Amino acid sequence: MAVTPVTKSTAISSTAPTDPGINYTGAMAMVTTLFFMWGFITCLNDILIPHLKNIFDLSYFQVMAVQFAFFSGYFICSWPAGKLIEWFGYKSTMVIGLCTMAAGALLFVPAANMPSFPLFLTALLIVAAGMTALQVSANPYVSVLGRPQTASSRLNLTQAFNSLGTTVAPKFGSLLILSTVPLTIAQVRALAPDARQVYRLHEAATVKTPYLVIAAALLALAVVIALYKLPHIPSAGDADHEASAHTGRSIWSFSHLVLGVAGIFVYVGAEVSIGSFLVNYLSQPYIGGLTEKQAADFVSYYWGAAMVGRFIGAILMQKVKPGLLLGVVAVAAACLVAISMLTTGPVAMWSILAVGLFNSIMFPTIFTLAIAGLGPLTGRGSGLLIAAILGGALIPLAQGWLADTIGIHHAFILPVLCYLYILYYGLVGSKVKQSAVIAPAGA
Repeated sequence: MAVTPVTKSTAISSTAPTDPGINYTGAMAMVTTLFFMWGFITCLNDILIPHLKNIFDLSYFQVMAVQFAFFSGYFICSWPAGKLIEWFGYKSTMVIGLCTMAAGALLFVPAANMPSFPLFLTALLIVAAGMTALQVSANPYVSVLGRPQTASSRLNLTQAFNSLGTTVAPKFGSLLILSTVPLTIAQVRALAPDARQVYRLHEAATVKTPYLVIAAALLALAVVIALYKLPHIPSAGDADHEASAHTGRSIWSFSHLVLGVAGIFVYVGAEVSIGSFLVNYLSQPYIGGLTEKQAADFVSYYWGAAMVGRFIGAILMQKVKPGLLLGVVAVAAACLVAISMLTTGPVAMWSILAVGLFNSIMFPTIFTLAIAGLGPLTGRGSGLLIAAILGGALIPLAQGWLADTIGIHHAFILPVLCYLYILYYGLVGSKVKQSAVIAPAGA
């Protein structure tokens, strides 16, 4: 997989001079709001997918273009986001990211007025571009905002609030976006062309209010972040100076990082695939037999379990080796998906929803394991890991093709394979070779 390069100007050292005598609680709280917002907006895609599938009469493969457009934004924009950090710094990049996301949210209004599926995809791509700027800056920022030994714990804590956003979003989307009872595909196809267009306009209009509210919230948060004094974390020239002491070292020489990039790719792909199909999956008569609105409410259990798991993980990470814990939760997630595939009814429904609990610690744990020992190359490694979020674009697309080919029930074999790779990474691939560790500059 080709990965977008990130300039060394985005690098921040894992040994950045954060003073242990300073209280970073306020800064952590402020940055954590960003994690909440991008979790909230990302999860709304799970509600948009069945809604747009019905409006535009799309196959599973076609409607997965929603996730393809959204998560491709991470891959395309990770390098530009790095340049923004070089030019303007971390805080300004966060503000720019929030404003860009707001612009994308506002584009949902003309997309609904037309209505136009390609314009919806364009709006999602712009939202993702802004979100990339937040991720490229906020994840490594949190990882160095305190003692290196508790980096995994801090990221798990902030990701817990990310999961709070994903837990609230389905309820929000169910109430506003899926507020009407849609016609079946057969009924839509039976409508006359003029009547079909009126129906599409009516259904598409339900997205306008939610995304106008989101745009307003993003702009307000941008103002608050701009006015708040965040602690300075060395970047740009500081990182360039540090990295120059280690010239000739390729970022690709760190096997635990390279395998971690693949780990982020398959993890995001698996999590997004499951979330993307949940409404349609739970609506199947042999699984839950729910309406789309009812199924959307149950999606909150999937993301809510992830939130609970991340709070628990933030505690466990201080006592259990991250790699071991990652392997354990990967086995549990793979088993639960397999159970759902091999059963029907309530067992199939609740086993797939329970996967969220074990997804919980995967992203922050893989992230911190992958950047361990990179020293001044930490930022470059972080950029590669953020670019690997591309898995959220490609794996749901592949599962969409499987769902159209072998049925939605058995298409979940793809996430099972993803979790098996994460098991390997946690127990074997994440181990840092001592010869690969870069000492801090001046050590």
